[in-house]
Amino acid sequence: MSLVFEHVALGQRVLFGTGKAAENLAAEVERLGAQKVMVIASEFEATIADVVCAGISPVLRWDQVVMHVPVEVAEKARAAAAEHEIDLLVCVGGGSTTGLAKAVALTSGIQIVAVPTTYAGSEATNVWGLTDAARKTTGVDDSVLPVSVVYDAGLTLSLPVEMSVASGLNGMAHCIDSLWAPRADPINAALAAEGIRALNQGLPLIKADPQDLQGREQALYGAYLSAVAFASAGSGMHHKICHVLGGTFNLPHAQTHATVLSYVLAFNAPAAPEAAARAAAAFGAEDALTGLNRLRDILDAPKALADYGFTEGNIPEAVRIALPTIPASNPRKVTAENLTRLLITATVGEDPKTLTDL
Repeated sequence: MSLVFEHVALGQRVLFGTGKAAENLAAEVERLGAQKVMVIASEFEATIADVVCAGISPVLRWDQVVMHVPVEVAEKARAAAAEHEIDLLVCVGGGSTTGLAKAVALTSGIQIVAVPTTYAGSEATNVWGLTDAARKTTGVDDSVLPVSVVYDAGLTLSLPVEMSVASGLNGMAHCIDSLWAPRADPINAALAAEGIRALNQGLPLIKADPQDLQGREQALYGAYLSAVAFASAGSGMHHKICHVLGGTFNLPHAQTHATVLSYVLAFNAPAAPEAAARAAAAFGAEDALTGLNRLRDILDAPKALADYGFTEGNIPEAVRIALPTIPASNPRKVTAENLTRLLITATVGEDPKTLTDL
């Protein structure tokens, strides 16, 4: 059988080096010729941002960062950027921080240099998300892709183990969803598989020793690969479900992805044997679900949506909103009935294997 596919690689400069964030950021600001820099970092990340920005002189520091990027929060940041005639956005933080920078770039065209402190991966995608009236909208626009990413594993040392696990499994979700997303192809599948391998290696090291820089570097590397694969392959079933859970029910982003992932994998794997075999090989396991669950056991990963406030009473609304958004190309046909069953199982934390024969 001949190999036929179309692949689009996004153009982005990546600077990776532990302890080099301030040096690399200053070099990028100079290279881009920026005169008026706006630094976006939450209050929690303020100290890290001080270190990272030691070599630059921002004209504006912005700390009003909110999960899922509410429209009203984005509008305030956009207005501040316009008022100060900002010509470069520097975001230091996790997915919410990067998401806010993207919201500003979406309407202004201002370039972004992203400095991630988690394994969210948003920094390597051209996907934006905004929440308005409890409904999360996402889109794709090349103007929101950061022109440069500065990776420094040392910046993730402040991320607690529990959050590192959830954030890393969020990256793992990017990898696995990329194997059957609408624009899945052999190139992003290869990136996704290497991302699975790196995260599977790095996250247990972080769990064993939160100060282990080798583990942090592997996780950060894996998170980048996962995001590049996701940006190319597009948003699959897993992400469509999680966007509804986050945007409509305000569930925490990383923990939601970490919880739902094994249930979607159990649901889809029997209908996508080639993708499942690739994931299994990356885990070094006999099958993909066994590999993922073995990692989850080591990490003591989130297991039930109920732990984050989601209830079975919320499921009918979640199904109604999510079902029309799930790609028709999903390897297994999704119905209101089997999606309801998946969400019931994920809500109570039942064994995901019950979904394989659904």
